[in-house]
Amino acid sequence: MKKFNDKNFVLETEIAQDLYHNHAAKMPIIDYHCHLIPEMVAKDHKFRSITELWLGGDHYKWRAMRTNGVDERYCTGKDTSDWEKFEKWAETVPYTFRNPLYHWTHLELKTAFGIEKLLSPKTAREIYDECNDKLQNDPNFTARGLMRHYNVECVCTTDDPVDDLHHHIEYAKIRTEKEPLMIPAWRPDKAMNIEAPSFASYVNELSNVSNVSISKFADMVDALQKRHDFFAQQGSKLSDHGIEEFYDEEYTDSQIETIFEKALRGQQLSQYEIRQYKHCFLTVMAEMDADAGWTQQFHYGAIRDNNTAMFNKLGPDTGFDSIGEFNTAKAMSKFLNKLNMEGKLTRTILYTLNPCANEVIATMLGNFQGGEPGKIQFGSGWWFNDQMDGMIRQMNALSVLGLLSRFVGMLTDSRSFLSYPRHEYFRRILCNLLGNDVEKGLLPDDRETLARMVEDISYNNARRYFKFY
Repeated sequence: MKKFNDKNFVLETEIAQDLYHNHAAKMPIIDYHCHLIPEMVAKDHKFRSITELWLGGDHYKWRAMRTNGVDERYCTGKDTSDWEKFEKWAETVPYTFRNPLYHWTHLELKTAFGIEKLLSPKTAREIYDECNDKLQNDPNFTARGLMRHYNVECVCTTDDPVDDLHHHIEYAKIRTEKEPLMIPAWRPDKAMNIEAPSFASYVNELSNVSNVSISKFADMVDALQKRHDFFAQQGSKLSDHGIEEFYDEEYTDSQIETIFEKALRGQQLSQYEIRQYKHCFLTVMAEMDADAGWTQQFHYGAIRDNNTAMFNKLGPDTGFDSIGEFNTAKAMSKFLNKLNMEGKLTRTILYTLNPCANEVIATMLGNFQGGEPGKIQFGSGWWFNDQMDGMIRQMNALSVLGLLSRFVGMLTDSRSFLSYPRHEYFRRILCNLLGNDVEKGLLPDDRETLARMVEDISYNNARRYFKFY
């Protein structure tokens, strides 16, 4: 029987162990999509407790705690202490067997704090005190100290076009060569979500920040272009879009102007008008990214704010049934093809929350002219697919229908400075997949080629692809 979470955790063969320990483990981390708070990086935030570091903003842990019957006040409440929140998490952990949280929890304790005890109600106080002692007394246990510890070379935050990027600018002035890069990533969802009640006020905010008077859609495009240029000046080289699905409704410029003006007046839009606008908006953003030489990312399939009045009004139309997924695939292909035919298809990463779409995306990668290796990427297992089974399914689909060797690898998609072991988890799973294939005779035991493949997927491909430096 293997020991839990030992040095060969997940690694079932000698070949997998060699590939991980001698190749994958040594590679730096490029975390090209995360939700870290830029101020915490710039000011090298010192955490008051393991609760702030570990549970603050971590919706994965909150979901598990809620499912375990924990009252919301111990998840997001303001009237409970750090210890009370931590204690409730420790009570939940033993119930997370076979949930990725059990692996992540103990990888994070081990790799950051050197703690190999299993977290439970019995060990909670001891672990809580040991972590807090290091956070308070060891100068390396700060935001940037943890990033250095995990060999993080670059992080890309997620930023709205109206953000002033103050903390990115200040950090760039003080950063040394030993510190990770922090690059802003353009996330213009609020300008796309024309159906949101806050849309008109957001447009007004964008107008003030860009110093462009906005009364037409064309004006908003001008304002966004100014902000896009500003982001580029601060080192940004990629965008990200959180969308429920892709759109292919035809539109004219005059129709979009009418739709935009109705939204500014607070008039209700039809579902068709909303989809026309979003199709147009994403096209304009894609052209803007192509002109700037950026990479664009599309995270699709998520239904957000499920407990809001907006969701209740629109209804739970997920698009996850077979017909919905087929229509989304057609719209995605049409969208990308139009950009490609016009010479405006830049480097693109596609992520899906629906694993049934894995093969659809994997086949999409080879449909468009290349010009560079891996130009269209199938993004790693995202959100609820960000676990062993989801990663394996994503890599298997990519392997049989695309080129796994050209994959840009893992990202944290996290708000936590303790999430970097997810890169380790991913690398162990990758090495294990390859090692098992060699053991079965499905791949040759060509260590040079396998080692290069592992190092490329872990780091080199991302460094070449994003062109951050």
